Amino acid sequence: MSETILSVKNLHTSFTTDKGEVLAVNGVNFNLDKGKILGIVGESGSGKSVTAYSILQILEKNGRITEGQILYKGEDITKYTEKQLRSFRGKCCSIIFQDPMTSLNPVFTVGNQLKEAIELHTGRKGKDAEARAVEMLNLVGVNEPEKRVKQYPYELSGGMRQRVMIAMALACEPDILIADEPTTALDVTIQAQILELMQELQKKLGMAIIMVTHDLGVIADMCDEIIVMYGGRVCERGTAEDIFYRPAHEYTKGLLQSIPNVDTIGEKLKPIPGTPINLLNMPKGCAFCPRCENAMKICIEQVPPEMQMPDGHFASCWLNVKAEMEAQQGGGKNE
Repeated sequence: MSETILSVKNLHTSFTTDKGEVLAVNGVNFNLDKGKILGIVGESGSGKSVTAYSILQILEKNGRITEGQILYKGEDITKYTEKQLRSFRGKCCSIIFQDPMTSLNPVFTVGNQLKEAIELHTGRKGKDAEARAVEMLNLVGVNEPEKRVKQYPYELSGGMRQRVMIAMALACEPDILIADEPTTALDVTIQAQILELMQELQKKLGMAIIMVTHDLGVIADMCDEIIVMYGGRVCERGTAEDIFYRPAHEYTKGLLQSIPNVDTIGEKLKPIPGTPINLLNMPKGCAFCPRCENAMKICIEQVPPEMQMPDGHFASCWLNVKAEMEAQQGGGKNE
């Protein structure tokens, strides 16, 4: 039986702005099992990155967790002191940010920055920490690591810098690695290399990974479970097979229709109509309702419940509730 290492329960995160309160995350729930890869997918503003930052509690000054629990091995880390959080970050849970050029300090060498992270979160100091830095660069496939530790970030390519960020995140051997769109700034061939590297390291080190991305194609064959988010809420959750071949939420269907594939060569891609939701003015009911072509009256007024599909995965859509009720009525008539 799988061991749950992280459990997020009814998480609400908001940001106070001059225009009002931005409800970025609204009641998110999920479990992450040891050694598994969880994908969180959604367009910009869906709340996926804020969910990840809430776990590490590295929100902007105007952001705060207003409700819910984040349980790491049974302990609620939202109740941690700043000292406990510093120990949790890096040692228990690490993050790879989107853009390695802005995440790495341009005035310090790669080796200096790696060494600092190692000394801060482990018992290694001085020469021992330097040796660990070289070892980690070697582990993530950086050629000539002894030479690279003496170089500055601007002297490395984008793919190389991303490998350095992965080495920094893994240097303390965390239980959980959060990858926030780690391939966004890279070209396609380097993307594939980085994703392959992460899968290899996950198997080798046995850590759990939360992969945050806007691109369903990136995580198609690497995640054990996928969560689709929109408007700060979870629309659908299931295996890659469930999401790709049996989507049960209109937003998930829209995302899949906007991805090019070999079966639709020559056909125009179908974009999701409308514009992304304004988090300052959230609809009373389903967040996707204003953009949904099949919206009903109840969608405007009430938030849909999460419902289990016949294949076992979950979706929050009133159309599924309607279909279930019609099936039950039809079954009753046949009897």
